[in-house]
Amino acid sequence: MAERTLSFGARLRGLFQTVRVIDDDTWDDLEAALIGADFGPDITESMITDLKEKVEKFRVTDPRDLQRMLREDVEERLAGFDPTLKLSARPAVVLMVGVNGVGKTTTIGKFARFVGNYGRSVVVGAADTFRAAAVEQVATWAERAGAEVVRPQHPGQDPASVAYQTVEHAMRTGTEIVLIDTAGRLHTKGGLMDELGKIKRVVEKLTPISEVLLVLDATTGQNGVVQAEVFIEHAGVTGLVITKLDGTAKGGFVLRVQDETGLPVKLIGQGERIGDLTGFTPSVFAAGLVG
Repeated sequence: MAERTLSFGARLRGLFQTVRVIDDDTWDDLEAALIGADFGPDITESMITDLKEKVEKFRVTDPRDLQRMLREDVEERLAGFDPTLKLSARPAVVLMVGVNGVGKTTTIGKFARFVGNYGRSVVVGAADTFRAAAVEQVATWAERAGAEVVRPQHPGQDPASVAYQTVEHAMRTGTEIVLIDTAGRLHTKGGLMDELGKIKRVVEKLTPISEVLLVLDATTGQNGVVQAEVFIEHAGVTGLVITKLDGTAKGGFVLRVQDETGLPVKLIGQGERIGDLTGFTPSVFAAGLVG
């Protein structure tokens, strides 16, 4: 994973490759690099303050020591959240939520492959029945991942009934993991949340829901978080999936979004291929980001 984080860790690592002494210019450059990496002004200010105190306290003069302290600070902040996916129930039911356009459909396919690589059987429920294309898209990605698909039995079928049929199928066949696609946009926010609430109630008549994962696009940064606030407030989200971290300088968004939402990042997507989704490990991510 460290190699894949090169694109959005390059600026920070490049900074430490050129710095010879720790002076005012170093702090200015570091602040600019953190802001540029989308850590956000609040976290950037907090980190700079903490690092300055440590540099003074321990009389640090070697920029390599400052780099190490920055990496440790990032890791410590990330480690304040538990990234463990809770998939031990059988079946383990995961609702995938998020606004349209963040990569939710492709993420479901990648997630199916991810758990399939660990020898788990997967079924995907195509419950975004408000968009006919969504059913075909998620089915294509699920089949590419080697997962079964439960489709609507007729156009416009109630999403909750598709979700119910998917869980029923898993219980009948002994399938271990259930991934349920949900709508990303209805005419009103209230309607969207009512629909998600109905899906949850119907599914939980059969079995508890293990995870509600919100998919966010790293390239949209803060705007993406604002768009997703209705899910965070009302959908019972248990964790985040950050997509499109490949080829972007916005790696700090991962830390920022955990801090602002109070929710753990559980998966990150770093490419377009079916295998480009990984679990989230704070120490590995911090090393890739800072060096």
